[in-house]
Amino acid sequence: MSQDRETGAITMVQVYEDSPAMKAGFRDNDILYKVEGEEVTGKDLSEVVSKIKGEKGTKVELTVLRGETAEEITAVVTRDKVEAQTVDYRMMDDQIGYIAISEFDTVTYEQYKKALEDLEAQGMKGLVVDLRNNPGGNLITVCDMLDLMLPKGLIVYTEDKDGKKTEMKSDEEHQFTKPLAVLVNGNSASASEIYSGAIQDYGIGKIVGTQTYGKGVVQQIFDLDDGTAVKLTIAEYFTPKGRSINGKGITPDVKIKYQSDEENPDADNQLEKAVETVKAQMK
Repeated sequence: MSQDRETGAITMVQVYEDSPAMKAGFRDNDILYKVEGEEVTGKDLSEVVSKIKGEKGTKVELTVLRGETAEEITAVVTRDKVEAQTVDYRMMDDQIGYIAISEFDTVTYEQYKKALEDLEAQGMKGLVVDLRNNPGGNLITVCDMLDLMLPKGLIVYTEDKDGKKTEMKSDEEHQFTKPLAVLVNGNSASASEIYSGAIQDYGIGKIVGTQTYGKGVVQQIFDLDDGTAVKLTIAEYFTPKGRSINGKGITPDVKIKYQSDEENPDADNQLEKAVETVKAQMK
């Protein structure tokens, strides 16, 4: 799910195949309106997600708004364990690989590693990594994935209010050296910005698309005695070169807005530009 910064609307960007949400009838791009009858527009995304999650077999009522008419649809979802397929990949023309990452979950590292290895086995000559509409996720996961891409050195560091730094580093065992482009947009946030910021700082690939969301803080939930909880920001993320992400985001090297094509719904001008950017590095 992703959240619009201005309106606070929460969108189901990708409903996984055979997931409880799909079985309940929800679709990609449905706008989450209520959870158990309570409106969630403008609420903190992580808090909304925590209300939806629960023990396997239990139920939760969700209401969405669908389409241009904002049709209101309510359904009860039976919670289940979902092994999210967070990575989609394929080989495109001219032996350019494509990997789309929907979020940085605990399962994402192995899926990403497998995709890289499979594309390499197919003779990949260049790569596009698509992080558009990726809201982020697990910090350890994105650092492990970047360890497959970066030379030995700093991946990202956090700094708290007292100036205490915590560094995450890559080793020299793996490094991606082929032409690379990373696709981002305004819904690419948090771990997506850590990924694209590190790639940009090391200069091993070009960032293509539009300005990212700008979420670069570490937040922690503290439980209170009365059963409620409070979320506090305890630190801030910085790229390897010391750039702050929060409130700023990552500025693409190649700026291009997405343009829909009514005559060809499958057309993707941003992806085309990313492929063009990879080809330019191959010369």
